[in-house]
Amino acid sequence: MRARFIFSALATTLIGTAPALAQDDLSVDQVLGAWQKQKQIFHEAQSSGLGQTRGLKLIAVEGVDAAETAPQQGVSVTASTDAPTSTDTTPMDPNKPLVAATATTTTTTAPLVFGQLDPELQVNLQIKFGFDSAALADDQKPRLDKICQAMKLSDVQLFRIVGHTDTAGTDTYNERLSVLRAKEVARYLVEDCNITASRLETLGLGERFPLNQDDPRADENRRVEFQALS
Repeated sequence: MRARFIFSALATTLIGTAPALAQDDLSVDQVLGAWQKQKQIFHEAQSSGLGQTRGLKLIAVEGVDAAETAPQQGVSVTASTDAPTSTDTTPMDPNKPLVAATATTTTTTAPLVFGQLDPELQVNLQIKFGFDSAALADDQKPRLDKICQAMKLSDVQLFRIVGHTDTAGTDTYNERLSVLRAKEVARYLVEDCNITASRLETLGLGERFPLNQDDPRADENRRVEFQALS
């Protein structure tokens, strides 16, 4: 059964983290190994009723709608000033305001429980986006090649793509931007790498979980994280 990790509120405390694994420094085999460990940890947490699991801290995240984590169903990220629609496939312009178009989902008020992995178990990738943009530039696409290769070789059924930002900008703005960027990475993996859409779900957490807690505006905090849920 696919792990969803969307439950009622869970009290827990965020602790400091050491530098996590940068995707650029990992081979495809190392990415696969990290994902296998992640999958086992998430399975143990699910089997124990979301009890404490070594290598994983479960954190209740308020204000993130559970529907945002739904597996990708024809998601498109567009540049437009119009209201979003589920069929809008307008090419993105990095210089225009961003909106996301998603399939209709059922919303819930239950907070999402995010599984924060220990730094040595995380798989992160720094992707450079334009200012106020979620458009994936051509020169950044090769940075996703290892992820694409690893996903094709992996038996993981469900990946979570998590967008993170630094603290520049408001909380609301950063969360919105992180959602759109996670969706854009998922779109690329589906459309350009031929990854099955149902294997991917996206989540934007804004500035909540900085990689470098000593410098919340550091470049490394602007990243995309890949989790192997099941």
